[in-house]
Amino acid sequence: MIGADAMVKCLEEEGVKIVFGYPGAAICPFFNSILDTDIRTVLVRTEQSAAHAANGLARVTGEAGVCVVTSGPGATNIITGIATAFADSIPLICITGQVESDLIGSDAFQEADITGAVESFVKYSYLIKDADEIPRIFKEAFYIANTGRKGPVLIDVPLDIQNEVIAKFNYPEKVNMRTYKPTVKGNMVQIKKVAKELEKAKKPLICVGGGVLLSSAEKELREFSEKYDIPVVSTMMGIGVMPSEHPMFYGMVGNNGAPCANRAMKESDLLIMVGARVADRAVSHPNMIMNYKVLVHIDVDPVEIGKNVGSHIPLVGDAGHIFRDLGAQEISCEHEEWVKALNEYKVTLAVKRSPDKDYVDPAQFIVKLSRKMEDDGIYVADVGQNQIWSCSYHIVKNGRFLTSGGMGTMGYSIPAAIGAKLADEKKQVIAVCGDGSFQMSMMELATMRQHDVPVKIIVLKNNYLGMVREYQHYTYKDKYSVVDLSGSPDLEKLASAYEIDFLRLYNMEKADEVIDQFLKEDKSMLLECLINPMDLVIGG
Repeated sequence: MIGADAMVKCLEEEGVKIVFGYPGAAICPFFNSILDTDIRTVLVRTEQSAAHAANGLARVTGEAGVCVVTSGPGATNIITGIATAFADSIPLICITGQVESDLIGSDAFQEADITGAVESFVKYSYLIKDADEIPRIFKEAFYIANTGRKGPVLIDVPLDIQNEVIAKFNYPEKVNMRTYKPTVKGNMVQIKKVAKELEKAKKPLICVGGGVLLSSAEKELREFSEKYDIPVVSTMMGIGVMPSEHPMFYGMVGNNGAPCANRAMKESDLLIMVGARVADRAVSHPNMIMNYKVLVHIDVDPVEIGKNVGSHIPLVGDAGHIFRDLGAQEISCEHEEWVKALNEYKVTLAVKRSPDKDYVDPAQFIVKLSRKMEDDGIYVADVGQNQIWSCSYHIVKNGRFLTSGGMGTMGYSIPAAIGAKLADEKKQVIAVCGDGSFQMSMMELATMRQHDVPVKIIVLKNNYLGMVREYQHYTYKDKYSVVDLSGSPDLEKLASAYEIDFLRLYNMEKADEVIDQFLKEDKSMLLECLINPMDLVIGG
């Protein structure tokens, strides 16, 4: 057995079924060895997409996604995908080929110091120097990626290590790392403090982030909210923790959030932040909004607690464990007037749009699409105006809402949707993007075609980088710079080139009919929706 065989055997031991990647000479031994297994390999068309696809798969399965690329430009191309996963705490195992060990540091052909380059946005990285260390390193990498605050781990493997004969393959049964022991169970003293504050509170509010989904704690949180009638709002990454039309859910907070949700954040007297970073996009002025309230911050990562705003009751641990323990407490609380007030805000503060009847109204379209989607469908939003419209108007039932939150990476939706579909081929998966973000990953139509991945794609086309244009509209009084997308391809011809069925929607008149046709069969389809180029997310 050589090192490359051992790498593949490690993946088998971890139950990996799919690897996304792009080969090159420095990783060829690995891709040669994987041919002798049942692990499915998916060739993407650019390395960044390998990380995004692994990201989508990880978010659906709850297991670490795996992407494998070659050295040099292959490794540097995947960096944005790694950073995207790190910002949203998505578990990835990123394997890179490297030049031979004795050439490292000599500026050899396609050499890049990838462990150094990704240092600031991986949980951990390894440069393997001895093939006999492969089993231990892979075992540790999977453990680190998928425990505590999850995230990407990079393993850099020189070419000679992949070809080196190993004495004996022995995959460890467990991991014992002295310096890495994440806290899972919450401190009982702190949990009882939260219970006491809940009894005193008149206007309690729970704000959920992506950490709740990563810990699969949706059920525990919903039951807690329902048991004590505690209203819930979410960050962008927390969308889907509560069904969108749940009576105790009041929308997304933040700069582009629902006015009702932001009002609830401001007026609450007890705010329980769960699995959320309290980042600037969710809470633009944290010190101001935290005035006159008790803040409970629950997170599996102690570093996040107090980083952006001080908390009165810090509580480190896994959200599922903590809410199970909280639910077991005897808590007496009543806040009917608070819930009544929020229900009134839902009506009085509802956003009113003035759509142009000559174009597709993205708000109405997304609502119609959501209602017609399967109950457990997966909606993958890209970045830009399409993302904010999706966050505001997509109705999550019992499915998932995926997007790039922390990094805001354009081009995420199509490869992530491919990963999500391959993770669960029975699920309906729809990618929604703008014409700018679509062109950042439209080459992955070939991946869909080659590997028969029936993802449905919607392009909200306005011929602009819409979010930047909107910023320039408000900031520079319609003085636009480098946002015109003239020269974009004819999407009907592009779809035809990839043998994908195509639909175009000009306005809302035939929206129901076109959406029904779009969703009718489980096969790839591209739907272009023509949006008013001047439409706005804010005040549209």
